[in-house]
Amino acid sequence: MTTVDLLDVPAAARWIAERGPERIIGELTDALAADFRRWPDLDKRPRIASHSAEGVIELMPTSDGATYGFKYVNGHPVNPQRGFQTVTAFGVLADVHNGYPTFVAEMTLLTALRTAATSALAARTLARKDSRTLALIGTGSQAEFQALGMRSALGINRLRAWDVDPAAREKLVRNARSLGFEVHDATSAADAVRGADVITTCTADKRNATVLTHAMLADAAPGVHINAIGGDCPGKTELEASILTAPGTAVVVEYEPQTRIEGEIQQLPADSELTELWQILTGDAPGRTNGDQVTVFDSVGFAVEDWTALRYVHAAVLADPAAGELLQQVDLIAEPTDPKDLWSLVAAEALQPQV
Repeated sequence: MTTVDLLDVPAAARWIAERGPERIIGELTDALAADFRRWPDLDKRPRIASHSAEGVIELMPTSDGATYGFKYVNGHPVNPQRGFQTVTAFGVLADVHNGYPTFVAEMTLLTALRTAATSALAARTLARKDSRTLALIGTGSQAEFQALGMRSALGINRLRAWDVDPAAREKLVRNARSLGFEVHDATSAADAVRGADVITTCTADKRNATVLTHAMLADAAPGVHINAIGGDCPGKTELEASILTAPGTAVVVEYEPQTRIEGEIQQLPADSELTELWQILTGDAPGRTNGDQVTVFDSVGFAVEDWTALRYVHAAVLADPAAGELLQQVDLIAEPTDPKDLWSLVAAEALQPQV
């Protein structure tokens, strides 16, 4: 019998708490950098999305020819009003040579870690090295992870936080201070941006919104880096278009075909010049060229990041002394003695005594 390793939500939360989320994000950032450097060798495609009036359900697959992976994820902005999470997810790894799944994991927590690690990788690549202040516009479920990612990558220890939801803002302030951050509870997005070296926008409303304007950047630190991570579907943006088109601004994306559909660059002409992050990591394109340059990472979340996260987590948990307590063994593969006699599994059960 071939079984599949399962990491469920309680086990994932326990592992994250014991290993340390900031450590995990740092290690995952390095794992992402390694996989981005072999970007041309990976199987890539825009995510497969099924949209409805309530939200979207998506599949995000990729492979390197040896290990296949995908994530199932939803995005439903109205869910909190109905007592549900906005985003939930799970992921699967499989061996390419026989197609058998090897690992199934919750990916709501893991997505927050991989998103923070992706932002950290972009900031480590594009932001000024002396950056110490992060503005968070949107303080929902991703915010604490984003803050830890920036501390891991850049040593950022000051936060300026804004959200239109006072409860979400108070939650972030409380949690971030307990994590050792100095936090300014901002009165507006413009207030949050003042003096910021890095700005992260992460809002949930699925519409063309302008949560960060070009005029606000005049009060940010020179050479500010912007992580625009809230875009994840057609018709949803967070930045004023003039931020992207300002002379000298460098706009960097993950995978252009997907970002054209879902990212801030929906607002740009189809022939506008862009750089993908992997090109900077391999030296095929420049990143930041001077200390005063504004850089933008237009991130929509891409399947390679989830695939990297699943592989990293599976290996790390297997190496953990408590692996036997963290991983469950699930019999998901129908595997009769004769591969052509699938009916034998049903017949065997029919012979079992009834209780």
